[in-house]
Amino acid sequence: MGIIPMDLLYTVERLPRAGEKVNAVDCCVQGGGPVPNAMVGLSRLGMKTAIIAVVGNDYLGRMAVEELTREKVDCRLILRKKHPSAVAVGLIEKGTGRRTITLYRRIHIGPNDLKTSSLPIPRLVHLDGRDLEAALKLARWARRHKVTVSFDIGSVRNDVSAILPLVDHLVVADAFAFPFTRTRSAKGAIKRLSQVCAGSIVVTEGIKGTVGYEQGRTVRQPAFRVEAVDTTGAGDSFHAGYLYGLLNGFNMAERLRFGVAAAALKCTQPGARTGAPTRRQLARFLKGKPETYA
Repeated sequence: MGIIPMDLLYTVERLPRAGEKVNAVDCCVQGGGPVPNAMVGLSRLGMKTAIIAVVGNDYLGRMAVEELTREKVDCRLILRKKHPSAVAVGLIEKGTGRRTITLYRRIHIGPNDLKTSSLPIPRLVHLDGRDLEAALKLARWARRHKVTVSFDIGSVRNDVSAILPLVDHLVVADAFAFPFTRTRSAKGAIKRLSQVCAGSIVVTEGIKGTVGYEQGRTVRQPAFRVEAVDTTGAGDSFHAGYLYGLLNGFNMAERLRFGVAAAALKCTQPGARTGAPTRRQLARFLKGKPETYA
């Protein structure tokens, strides 16, 4: 369950200064959102996925659902409301893949929107924490049914402390982990996070790589070196690779390697979903023994 905006992504020669006007050299329009992107990634890896989200009764909402349906993501649990669908606009810097994104969203899922008694029992529930009360309800339902709960948050926006004790796999970006824990390293952040989350913890650090912690053991995976076109959605593809490994019995080191490879391949294409790899593409990439940044 998570937000489902449409992404309008413009590639520019360089990110503009305040008040400056720049021309775009490319444009990409596709669905976004951490959880929908991860479900698309898992679907391409051969997993059966479904999404709980909310869209408006408008063109953008129809586009979002149609795109997910083409990607074989089950959309029967998507809600429709009168508010406009969420939309994100991003600027991507050509040559570096750096991006700046702004999100407009007035549409939300509340706890009363979730009819948990009618939900199928999945192997895993993946959340982004944006609509926290609904996320808490779904996480508690998952725990009662012994369903694994994973959680994704990329930056500090709202207080998600209440959900952390319910999470089995906490996979977060350094942009969230460091300010939330008031630390400056992945290991330091993991130490603090482990005090409130008893599950496995992963902190992603872009080209610096990824650090995972599970059952008292810390594992580091360097990032794979690729020619980056757009980093939008790299973390979402990492989640897809990590969760694929989790659902297939991989250990932490193998999950991190799979996730980092999925993120690297995504960065070679514009948009959050365009470069999300298939199993064959991932296998070919890893078989080639790709170079790492460290």
